This record gives sequence, structure tokens and C-alpha cells, in this order.
Amino acid sequence: MTETATALIQRRTGSSALVLDHVSKAYATEDGGVLAVADISIKVPEGEFLSIIGPSGCGKSTLFRILGGLVDDWSGMVLVNGKPVATADRAIGMVFQEDSTFPWRTVLENVEFPLEVAGVGKAERRERARYFLELVGLHGFENRYPAQLSGGMRQRTAIARTLAYEPRILLMDEPFAALDEQTRLLLGDKVLQLHSKLNQTTVLITHNITEAVQLSDRVAIMTYRPGRIKRMLDINLPRPRSSEIVSSEQFGRYVASIWGDLREEASKGLAASER
Repeated sequence: MTETATALIQRRTGSSALVLDHVSKAYATEDGGVLAVADISIKVPEGEFLSIIGPSGCGKSTLFRILGGLVDDWSGMVLVNGKPVATADRAIGMVFQEDSTFPWRTVLENVEFPLEVAGVGKAERRERARYFLELVGLHGFENRYPAQLSGGMRQRTAIARTLAYEPRILLMDEPFAALDEQTRLLLGDKVLQLHSKLNQTTVLITHNITEAVQLSDRVAIMTYRPGRIKRMLDINLPRPRSSEIVSSEQFGRYVASIWGDLREEASKGLAASER
């Protein structure tokens, strides 16, 4: 049995690490209320890599903030390992689009920070920080400052910092959006290696179709506002996987399929903006 087939069976029968149950969120504006996301229900099994993709304005980042406990006044339910979550939860780690490294701390000190806040002793937190820096390929850069690193290396530092306190679920909101395409693909390889090693449940918010197909077990495609789940697409590409797969015919078919949905939804958004 292939790894892909095994993953499909586990997805149908295994327990869910993360559940979104009829999640909706509206914002008040000067022109009245705006429904950002509407009635979203998703089950994410343990160890799955799920990407959520949609046109600009579909509520992807709103959904990220709900999952991370960063906004309130939404309806529905979010369950982590079967328990309702309404605020930030240590079981969930977040990586943001913006550079979130602390410029006054070295790479090693950046990764140690959440462990320091949690009261972990210096020797243990240093050992764990070094371990995760090794995992993201930053061995030898421990004593550099963020200003001495490339954008991709700063994002790897942010990922290592999030992983250091070992969250069960990793949320990433457009983490490579500011990077060039080559760096994005190579960092995708690093994320795939981490996911394979840690078997961590991961949810990626992205607008990049190639990135979504390269990394994911499934892709949730959202409609234009209000954001709903238009389609869930299984990515039946073998693992272990690397960026070499982007040149395959099957990869191209997945990209074209997702683009067909996104083109339709993005056209709705463009038409709305021109009214």
C-alpha cells in the first residue's frame, strides 16, 4: 500500500487534531456589517498538512486569527484534540507573514524566547533551541543577528522559534509571501522535511497555488467574500516529496484544477471592486 493511500485511510478513520465546526465571523463597518467567513466546517486529522487558499478578501487571514485565538466575537466552534478553544492555546503555534524576529536578540536567543517565557531552565532551552535550529538548517548561525540574515533565514528562525515549544498544531499565514520564487520553493523543501520528521498537524494559509500543491495532503479552496469552502481537493502525490515534483505532469494538473476555481472567485472579487 502506498503512503498516499495510507494517509487517505487515516484521514477517513483517524482522530481529528483540529476541527472547525460552522465557523463564521462578521465585521462592523461604516457601510454596515461585512460577513468575512461563513459556516466553515473542516476536520484536520493528526499529522495532516492542509492548505487553505482563496482570492484576496476571502477571509483566509480572518480564519487564521480565529484558529490562533487572536480575534473574538465569532460564531461556531474550534476544537483542538476534542476540546473547545476560544483564546490562544499553547497547543497551537503560529508563524506570520511579517518578519517577527527580535532584532536585538541573536538567532539562538530568538528561538529560546518562548521557552524563556515558559520558565524553562537555561541549559534545557539552549539545547532545545540548538536542536530546532539544526532542523531548519541554521546550524552555525546561532550567534548572528536577524539583520545579518536573508529573509528566508529569518523566516526559518521564526519557524524554529515556534517549533521550539513543540506545539501540536502549526499554523502558518503566508510565511513566504515576501520571498522570491526560488527561495520559496527551497523553503518549501525544508518545511516538507520538518513535517516528515515531526509528523506535525499543519495548516497553511496561502494565495500561492504552487506552494499549496507542493506541500499539502489536501487543499481547501475558498470562495470570494463571504469566505466559504468551495471545494476540498486531495493532493495524491507521493511522500517524501520535494520541489522537484513541480515539473511533473500530475502536479501541473492539480495547479490547473485549483486555478480554475480561483479564477472564478477572483473574478467575482474584481467585479465587486469595480462597482
